Amino acid sequence: MKHKFIAALITLTAGLVGVGCSLSNSHKTETKEVNEPRQIKTPVSFNRDSAYSYVRRQVSFGPRVSGTEGNRKCREYIVSELNRHGASNINIQEGEVTAFTGKHLPIANIMASYRPEDPNRILLLAHYDTRPWADSDVKEENRFRPVLGANDGASGVAVLLEIARQLNICEPPIGVDLLFVDAEDYGQASGFSAHDSTWCLGTQYWVKNMPYASDSLPRYAILFDMVGGLDAKFHREYFSDEEASKLVDKVWAMAQNSGFGDRFINQKGGAVVDDHIFLNKAGIPAIDIIESKNPATGTFAPTWHTVNDNLDHIDPSSLHAAGQTVLNLIHNEILCKE
Repeated sequence: MKHKFIAALITLTAGLVGVGCSLSNSHKTETKEVNEPRQIKTPVSFNRDSAYSYVRRQVSFGPRVSGTEGNRKCREYIVSELNRHGASNINIQEGEVTAFTGKHLPIANIMASYRPEDPNRILLLAHYDTRPWADSDVKEENRFRPVLGANDGASGVAVLLEIARQLNICEPPIGVDLLFVDAEDYGQASGFSAHDSTWCLGTQYWVKNMPYASDSLPRYAILFDMVGGLDAKFHREYFSDEEASKLVDKVWAMAQNSGFGDRFINQKGGAVVDDHIFLNKAGIPAIDIIESKNPATGTFAPTWHTVNDNLDHIDPSSLHAAGQTVLNLIHNEILCKE
């Protein structure tokens, strides 16, 4: 999953920021924000037990490496759950990408919508594939075994599926697109900064074949990745802050106002090569909710890219903090008037 880290140098002051009408990347013209704090609406409650069950079901398929039977079963499961939860425009985008090993990988990205008729939209995403090798495992004999990916893969998907369930119960005030990407975790681990493009192959394919016109991009995107670790803390990921700091402010303020200030730490974390980088390059302001400053490692959770990334190391309260924060964000959006 992601591999570059920059030490935390700056501590940012915590404070509530009102929800603005639009966001921009750092190199674009700033847009006006609403700065007054306000009472938030909480019409739905993210169910941590339901989210955990989504993790457990994915893990039951075994490793979900791109092009494998486990990956296919997981894809079919995601589609069936989206159908069950009333999603519209469910689409499977099939393609082929070339891994850094030279292997040609069949991939399938999954996309679905809520309120598809609404031009005012946001995008939520996660990857559902898992790493082919546990190359960070402390035991050398484990390093060629595939990763089960309870946290690195299944946790983000679980949050998206629980959000889908809640959006079906209570219609959001804006359009919401959900994207489940393949082939995120098939990248080259050595020389990280020189091989960024070997990661997130499914997202790179999706960006080249986006279902949006250039004048109808979503207002912003939020990526969930490794959001299920034990007592996970989510620091402000470096590239998110560099490219979409206003969105980081917005989400972290909502977390604080939702009672999750102890989970969303308003300080800089690591710099993570992840799917959001390629969305920002495509003109969609995007951030990554990810554990990137674990106290035991200084980076990701200790189970990252090891055979220990299993259900024993999943914390339903971490899933809840990430999911409820974004559900509250959705239901408290201010609609823009052109």
